[in-house]
Amino acid sequence: MPEQDAVVIITAEAPDMQSEINLVWEYLLPALKTQKVPTNKAAYAKLKNTIQSLSLLIPQQQTNSTMQASIQGKTFAITAGDVSFKNIKFDFQDGVCAIKLGTDTITHDLKFGLGKWIFDQTTKRGPYLVAGAKANRTGLPAFKIAGSYTWQDNNTLMFTLRYIESPHTETIVCKFDGDKVSIDFQNIFNQNTKRTLFKGIQTVSRPNAPKLIIRGDDMGYSHSGNDALIQSYRNGIETSIEVIVPSPWFPEAVKLLKENPNIDVGLHFAITSEWDNVKWRPLTDCPSLKNADGYFFPMLFHNKNYLKQAVMDQDWKVEDIEKELHAQIKMALKYIPRLSHVSGHMFSLGFAPEVKEMAKRVAKQYNLPMVDTDGTQDYKINYTGFDARGLNTQQKIQAFIEMFDKLEDGKTYVFVEHPGLDNHELRAISHIGYEDVAEGRQDVTTIFTSEEVRVAVVKKGIELVSYKDVLQKLK
Repeated sequence: MPEQDAVVIITAEAPDMQSEINLVWEYLLPALKTQKVPTNKAAYAKLKNTIQSLSLLIPQQQTNSTMQASIQGKTFAITAGDVSFKNIKFDFQDGVCAIKLGTDTITHDLKFGLGKWIFDQTTKRGPYLVAGAKANRTGLPAFKIAGSYTWQDNNTLMFTLRYIESPHTETIVCKFDGDKVSIDFQNIFNQNTKRTLFKGIQTVSRPNAPKLIIRGDDMGYSHSGNDALIQSYRNGIETSIEVIVPSPWFPEAVKLLKENPNIDVGLHFAITSEWDNVKWRPLTDCPSLKNADGYFFPMLFHNKNYLKQAVMDQDWKVEDIEKELHAQIKMALKYIPRLSHVSGHMFSLGFAPEVKEMAKRVAKQYNLPMVDTDGTQDYKINYTGFDARGLNTQQKIQAFIEMFDKLEDGKTYVFVEHPGLDNHELRAISHIGYEDVAEGRQDVTTIFTSEEVRVAVVKKGIELVSYKDVLQKLK
């Protein structure tokens, strides 16, 4: 403001910046005079004392709770909400509550004082006006924080986390109900909005628990399939995604996988294009694998509804399959360098002994295990499943949960399915003999993202793992 020979700097972050600017016009501007203000020692002393006495009040409502003893040292696995938040653990000692916030990449250790501030540092990023920006706060050192906690009532624990070098505070409210907890993260940006609560349940100890890979197949065949696969990972139990490289929505799949860097990815090697209304072609010139229009044949094995349109109906060449396998692996690694394995679409890598032999040889060249050739024998991964025929959605959920009871301690299993969404796009995708694609694949997404299923996984002590987890331990 040149006429007042003054500069006003506003450092606060708020969703409504106009209200802050209005304060400048309402209070500061009228107080600025064109002439020198007379000295007022009394007012200056009062201002100085006020500034020195300023402090952030310590939230304190109730110093103890009978609930505290029952959650001491306990870990709660998150069963509703974004899967990037895995678990939370509480540890009370000498007026300090230490919590561990487990995510899919790191565990944040935070300390809170009862009736006092505990000063510390954390890598946990706090509220931020442009948190969605590219490279958001990347490379910054740990953030200085102060933490305090109080019981609001016998079942409600409130943590106050102040980010000292920013204007922000995060409030974490945990409401307990027996072995369950709901967690509400509050800040200036969401305090007046409807927030999605995280829900959790106490973990159970099961030594040598069965390990289960939840595999979602066919990424790339449709936008709806891509969307459902990501939903099944971010909001559900899916641990590995299989992507079809020559499929029409592969470019979108690459983008989505880049945005979700922690999901395990495998190449879903395809030499068939089964849907009637959407097709894909090989990446190479492989005459024995494509029809007169240049597309892959729709089926692998002889099919009465598609006479002479199966790979097995043709004079297929293992050399053509190997050439296409090399091309699809190279394309996948070009855009998804974290690829951990290769699987076979519609049994493409295991339908003949010479194909299996070739696949294992190629696997060694790229150091990429072929998990569908002899997965049980080579990697000790057993297939599991349930009979979904004739079941409605809720019955499928119950059958899926009952499947957990068949899993034996010390063994590793994989459950394979195809998430999708029941919408116009997927209702247009089908082939003869498989017409209910949209409805059936929506049920898969519903199962994978079901809170009831996520709770059952925790209660039954099942350890969810990815192919990458299992294969790395075998090295």
